[in-house]
Amino acid sequence: MVATLLLALVALAYQVGWSRSRALAGTGPNRFHSRFHYHGILTALWALAPVVLVLGLWALFGDTVTNAYIRSLLPPDIVAAGGTELANAAARVRALASGYGVVGEVSDYEASAGDALSRFQVIVTLLVIGAGAACSIAALLYARRRITPRLRARNAVESAITALLVACSGIAILTTVGIVASLVTEAIRFFTFVHPLDFFLGTVWNPVFSSTGGGSGSYGLLPLLWGTLMIAAIAMFVALPVGLMTAIYLNQYAPPRLRSVVKPVVEILAGIPTIVYGFFALTTVGPFLSEMGAAVGIDIRSTSALTAGLVMGIMIIPFISSLSDDILNQVPAALRDGSYGLGATQSETIRRVLLPAALPGIVGAFLLAVSRAIGETMIVVLAAGNSPVLRANPFEPTSTVTVSIVNQLTGDTDFTGPQSLVAFALGLTLFAVTLCLNVVALYIVRRFREQYD
Repeated sequence: MVATLLLALVALAYQVGWSRSRALAGTGPNRFHSRFHYHGILTALWALAPVVLVLGLWALFGDTVTNAYIRSLLPPDIVAAGGTELANAAARVRALASGYGVVGEVSDYEASAGDALSRFQVIVTLLVIGAGAACSIAALLYARRRITPRLRARNAVESAITALLVACSGIAILTTVGIVASLVTEAIRFFTFVHPLDFFLGTVWNPVFSSTGGGSGSYGLLPLLWGTLMIAAIAMFVALPVGLMTAIYLNQYAPPRLRSVVKPVVEILAGIPTIVYGFFALTTVGPFLSEMGAAVGIDIRSTSALTAGLVMGIMIIPFISSLSDDILNQVPAALRDGSYGLGATQSETIRRVLLPAALPGIVGAFLLAVSRAIGETMIVVLAAGNSPVLRANPFEPTSTVTVSIVNQLTGDTDFTGPQSLVAFALGLTLFAVTLCLNVVALYIVRRFREQYD
C-alpha cells in the first residue's frame, strides 16, 4: 500500500512539474535552461524526499514508541519486574494485536492491551502516512513555484543522481567494512580462548560443546582447509575442461540453431538449487561411485570428497562455459581473420589466437568458479560425509570450512565460548582465501591484458 502511494505521488509530481514547464514555455519566447522532463524529475524528487524522511524516522524510532506504549498497557508489577518477564508479556501482547494468538490462557489485561495496541498501530500508521503526504504536497507546491525558464533543473537532477550513486556505493563499502569488522572482532575474542598457532596449524578438529562454555576441545583448521581445497580441486578438474570445451564448441563449431538450444540448456544447471544437487549426490552419484569402485576393487564411500567434488563440478560448469563463451565473443574478429589469412587452421587459430587473447577473462571465470566451489555448503553437507579428519584419500568422507560454520552456529548459541566464536574465525579465513584468489585474478588479468590490448 505504501509503495503504491509513493509511486502515485512520484507520478503526480512529475506530471505537475512537466506540465508547469510546458505551460511557461507557451506563454512567450522563454528560453529554458533545461528540458521539460528535468523539471518533472526535480519536482518528483522534491515531493518524494519528505515522505521518505518521515518513513525513515518512523522506521528508526517506531519500535521505541511502540514499546513505550506497550509498557503503559501492562500492569505495574510486570513492568517493575523487567527482564524476561516483561519481554514475554510484551511479545504476547504483540501477538494478540497481530491476530496470530498466543499459547495458553489469555488474561484480561492481555486481551485489552492487545486490542489497544491494534488500534494504536492503525492510528499511528494513518498519522505517519498523513504526515508524509502533507509534507510531500507542501514540497510539491514549493517546487512548482520555483519552476522558471532559468531554473537549472538538469544540474539539480544530475547532482541528486550523483549523490544517490555515491550513497549506494557508500552502502556497499560500509557493508563490506561492517562484515569484516564483525568477523575480526569476534575472531579476536575466539583467539583469547585458543592460540592462533593451535588454530591455523592444528591437525585435529574436535570442538566439544559444554554447558559452561569452557575451552575444551581441539580447533585445528588444517583438516577443514584441506577438505575444502580437495573438494574444490576435484570440482575444477571436472568443470574447467568440460566448461571450456563446451564454450569453444558453442562459439566456434556449433551451428546457430544448435547453439540457441544447447546454451540455454547448459545455463539451466546454474538455476537448480544446491540442495537438489546435494540430494542427487547423496542418492544417485554416491551409490554409483561406490558400486563402480567395488567392481574394480577400490573402496569408495558413498559420501566422500569425490562424490561432493564431482557433483559440485557439474554445478559450476555453466559459470565457466557461459562466461568463457561471452569472453571468446569479445575477441576482435581481426585477430581471427588475420590468423586465417596466414594459413592457420581453425584448431590452430583457437589454440594460438583465441585462447591466448581471451586468457584474462577465462582466468577470471575460472577463479569465480573456484570461489563458488569454496563457498558451497549444501552439497558438502549431504555428500561429503562431515568427517573433519586430515586425510589425502578422496574416496573417504571429509568436511569443509563452510560445513563447520553451519555446525557451530546450529542450535542454541550464546557466543561466550570458543564453540560458537570459532565460526567467525573460520569465516575470516574463508574471506582471506577468497580475497587472495581475487588478487591473483586481478594480477593475471592486468598482466595479459597489456599484451593483447
